[in-house]
This record gives sequence, C-alpha cells and structure tokens, in this order.
Amino acid sequence: MPDNRNKAGILHCAGRAIDLSAGPIIMGIMNTTPDSFYDGGVLHSGTGGVDLERALDYALAMIEAGASIIDVGGESTRPGADKVSAREEITRTVPLIALLREKSDVVISIDTFKAEVAEEALRAGAHIVNDISGFTFDSDLPAVCRKYRAAVVLMHTAVRPELMQWSQAAEEGDEDIVTRVSRFLGRSIALAETHSIKDSIVDPGFGFGKSVAENFRLLNQLDALLALGRPILAGVSRKSFLGHAITPPGGDTPPPSDRLAATIAAQTIALMRGATILRVHDVAEAAASAAIVRATRKP
Repeated sequence: MPDNRNKAGILHCAGRAIDLSAGPIIMGIMNTTPDSFYDGGVLHSGTGGVDLERALDYALAMIEAGASIIDVGGESTRPGADKVSAREEITRTVPLIALLREKSDVVISIDTFKAEVAEEALRAGAHIVNDISGFTFDSDLPAVCRKYRAAVVLMHTAVRPELMQWSQAAEEGDEDIVTRVSRFLGRSIALAETHSIKDSIVDPGFGFGKSVAENFRLLNQLDALLALGRPILAGVSRKSFLGHAITPPGGDTPPPSDRLAATIAAQTIALMRGATILRVHDVAEAAASAAIVRATRKP
C-alpha cells in the first residue's frame, strides 16, 4: 500500500516545507529554451543565451502574481523536440536558479530527467525535481534526489519527447488510459520509495503521447489518481488537446496564444477533480481559478 503522508499536509523538499492543505498551489513555468511550444525564446538575449535579468524579472512577476513554485526547464519537451546535452541544459538553468535563490525564497523546481542536471540544480538551490519520465529515463536520478532530500514530480509518459507527435495516441492494447497511467505512476512511486523518497507528487502527463480523447478522459477522471495517495499536479496550460476542443467547424485549430480561456476551464476542472498543484504559464489567471475553487470549499 502507498504511504499516504503526502496526500494532504506538508511536502518536504530539500529543507523546505510546502503546506498543501492551504489550498491549490500554483507552479509557474520558466522555459529557458529557444523552442518551447508556447513561450520558447522569450527569455533569451540577442546573442542566443538566457538573459538572466529578464528571466529574474519574469520569475519575480510570477511570484507576485501568486506562484509558490517556479519550475525552471532547459530542454523543450514538445513533440518532436531536439535533444539537448546535459551541459547545455545546465548552462541554461543553473545560473538562473542560483540568482533566483539569491533574490527570493520561493520554492524552485528543476524540470529535467537527467541526473547530472538535477544534481547541479539542487546544488544551486532547487528543491524539487520535476521528471517527465517518472524515474524511467535515467536510473541515476533517484539517488540524486535522495542525496539532496528533494521532493519529486513523477509524470507519466509513454515515449520520449523527440518521438511524440501532436496527434499521437499511445494505445497499449485495450487498457483504459486512466488504468494505464495509474499503473505506471504506482510503479514510479514504488521505485521512489526504494530510494527512501516519500515526498512525491504525481502528474498524469497531459499531452504526452496521448490522444485528444485520452487527455479529456484523464481530465474527467483525474480523481481516480487520488487512490495513489500522492498530491496530483495538473499541467494543461495551453496544450494541443484544448485547441482541438475549441476548433470551430471547418476552421483551423487555435494556436497556443489563443487557448487561455480553454486553459482556465481545464485548470478549474482539474482542481475540482482533485489536483493540488497547477503548472501554468499564466499565473494570475490560474490563481484566480484556484481562488474560486477554494471559495466553493468553504463551509
């Protein structure tokens, strides 16, 4: 049986504690990549590197808008994305993490599945490792997380990002998507526990190797993942499956820039279905959604 201590209450992460019982938590997305599907390149300078001052201002603005966690990522995980070396990923993320640690006491997450990157980020001041592979891509990563007492986000993905396509449906026999995701995440939790990592969060991996219908089925049945005994993170911000749902008859699928209203609707549903953490591009709007959900739970 899973250890239920993190279902609600305190999440311990590298010497910090997050009170999950206080209500929905907002995780702001900081992409330091030039090719992310929505905001790629926005934090880069004219010479191609990350503009640290611009990135710091961006992070501080998200904190002011309501983000409790800043998730820094140096490699795009959009479908078909190019691979990035660990060294390049470190160059893109670690100086920003160090600067943010100096200027703010916000909880910092490193979005990576590479042990080498995670170690450098945790050494620089990160508290959480957000692994899209659920500990399946790099066997050295759990030991690094244990060493630094980091909390972890364990996400479900069927395939590596460079192999995905926007419309891909990663069917595995006749098994339902909710069952498939639950089974995968249960194995990830068990693997984390073998490394004495009990502060974990589960993420169903919206948009990662799933059909449009599968994504919506997951969203509608998100509360099924509560049986895993872990806080649920939902990352639906401006994703492709939302664009498909709001495409007018005979029209073109709206680009990510036109998916904000759909994103807010999906985030609200996720919270009502049991999500504790929202990973978002638009912090103020997500915080407003969380406030409405919080208000419905008051006696």
